[in-house]
Amino acid sequence: MAQTPADNTPISDSPTSQATFGGGCFWCTEAVFEQLKGVQDVVSGYTGGKSIKPTYEEVCSGLSGHAEVVRITYDPGAISYSDLLEVFFKTHDPTTLNRQGADRGTQYRSVVYYHDDEQKRTAEAVVAALDKSGAFNSKIVTEISPAETFYPAEAYHQDYFSLNPTQGYCRAVIVPKMAKFRQAFADRLSDSAASE
Repeated sequence: MAQTPADNTPISDSPTSQATFGGGCFWCTEAVFEQLKGVQDVVSGYTGGKSIKPTYEEVCSGLSGHAEVVRITYDPGAISYSDLLEVFFKTHDPTTLNRQGADRGTQYRSVVYYHDDEQKRTAEAVVAALDKSGAFNSKIVTEISPAETFYPAEAYHQDYFSLNPTQGYCRAVIVPKMAKFRQAFADRLSDSAASE
């Protein structure tokens, strides 16, 4: 194990991989994945659209074509891509087209942006298995597309839930979602998340 010089926190010597998911508002998605063991970084941002360096306002208009997504850097020796997909599909509704709860528009689409052919095959297999099993009442509409240019969102969107837990949207939407997530995935929480 290597150690970071700043805080002596052990980190794995394993190479890292990236995953990019859109599951509605990126504040919710980021909050979930930041808590997982093996996840090293989560950045909220935009991808899948036509404009360069889009702003939050442009993305929210629906005209830029971008989705709100999170780019996850993870240690595949500690958590697999399949595990990340399991969390992704269990923490949002992949059966509603361009909508998550009250959030509506193409920017809130359910989407997996794959970074290589193996991720594509894995995502397609997971969707097929979930549809076949009847895990959801309706067919999954999650888009599976190649990763495109990723634009990090503005600084105030990063770590939004952890920095703004009492904000209205966070209390109404993210807090209940996090409670369900923490119960369902208690064995996969990072040490710091488990001790909260």
